[in-house]
Amino acid sequence: MNFVSELSPLAVSPVVTMALNEDAPWGDLTSQTLIPADATAAASLVAREVGVFSGGAVFRAAFELLDPTVIVELVVADGAAFQKGATLATVAGPARSVLQSERVALNFVQRLSGIATQTAAYVAEIEGTSARIVDTRKTTPGLRVLERHAVRCGGGHNHRFSLSDAVMAKDNHLAVLTHDGRRSVTDALLEVRRSLSHTTHLEAEVDRLDQIEPVLAAGVDTIMLDNFSLDDLRTGVAMVAGRAIVEASGSVNLGTVRAIAETGVDVISVGALTHSVRSLDLGLDVTLATSSQIARPTETAPASAQSTP
Repeated sequence: MNFVSELSPLAVSPVVTMALNEDAPWGDLTSQTLIPADATAAASLVAREVGVFSGGAVFRAAFELLDPTVIVELVVADGAAFQKGATLATVAGPARSVLQSERVALNFVQRLSGIATQTAAYVAEIEGTSARIVDTRKTTPGLRVLERHAVRCGGGHNHRFSLSDAVMAKDNHLAVLTHDGRRSVTDALLEVRRSLSHTTHLEAEVDRLDQIEPVLAAGVDTIMLDNFSLDDLRTGVAMVAGRAIVEASGSVNLGTVRAIAETGVDVISVGALTHSVRSLDLGLDVTLATSSQIARPTETAPASAQSTP
């Protein structure tokens, strides 16, 4: 399992606050009308299917940012595998607050756990190879930090976080650089390299075997082989011969990823981890609570991550 760092409250709070305001800009009219102000409730976050958990901090924040008196206890940690029927977290507090936060909390944790679960499936497919699964920038606007956390929860890795993090010369960039015919791809990339800090990573994309040597001659750190056939991937890996990190991209799915990994590439980038994921089926079962259930529980660490299903 990949190391999973905790989400910073500075990353979580603004996103959750925006979602809460969107969902109830003038309060929860239904709960305010139907639920007595002094009513209390307890709830359990229950898995309706097998998966990998992600988004515990976001789930907690959805309740506590609305009402600090709501008590959320996480039963499992981010990155932990779970079975159908497992209780993943418990919630207790004023019924109006619990009901108002319910949908926002579920929306986040269902999507993030869906990403973690899908990532774990890809990671399992390439087990035993030297490749690693990475995400892309094809994330939901505003949710990238959360969705990329979910990828790590599933055992995957992150590509560059933003356009500001690394130079990634794709086909359109190279076409502009060499449009006048006065510079070769090698010369254009060498000029780019000279302008960069020594700490800045340089990656270039190619879509044909004959482009590999000119790109490598510029000393790139990573070369992306985009939409290569399996035979061409194997040939490309042999041509690179360790002179750069080899990334495979394009036409990657659960049915193809194993064969791609077995060509010897170092990295396989998968946009589907975030751009077409299915939210996991998790439910919040709410009941009336006793006063003892509302008392803040003794702090215990959630169950640690275990092998993914």
